[in-house]
Amino acid sequence: MKAVFQRVARAEVRSEGRVTGQIDAGAVVLLGIARTDTEAMACQLADKVAKLRVFEDAEGKMNLPISSVPGGAFVVVSQFTLLGNSKKGNRPSFIAAAPPEQAEPLYEKFVAHLRELGFRVVTGVFRTEMQVELVNDGPVTLVLDTDDWA
Repeated sequence: MKAVFQRVARAEVRSEGRVTGQIDAGAVVLLGIARTDTEAMACQLADKVAKLRVFEDAEGKMNLPISSVPGGAFVVVSQFTLLGNSKKGNRPSFIAAAPPEQAEPLYEKFVAHLRELGFRVVTGVFRTEMQVELVNDGPVTLVLDTDDWA
């Protein structure tokens, strides 16, 4: 499972021309799910993004998790293209990406786990074209990959 985590001042996701979610301070998580991913990985990754200490403390140091941000919330968007492999040629291969019937329940598990941890989470609409608008704060952008944790 791969995630691109972006600390944001504000963000909005639209699907099929309508706003499906918007937040002020918090994070946007673009989530890519591989064929080999499991529910345990979804929960582990959700725990990780919830605890990342990338928000500034009183001294201006990245030392606080999102739970320390007043109103801190998440926008989570499914993005199978994170699993794209462009090692050969110029057209990426998405063979490693989980098929929708496998990916959607894992995406929903990730979102549900963040909500169980007490966070407000807004999402796009799975399997639709979406537009994500955000103001990256910092900028702070991290790439997380559960394969790197083994």
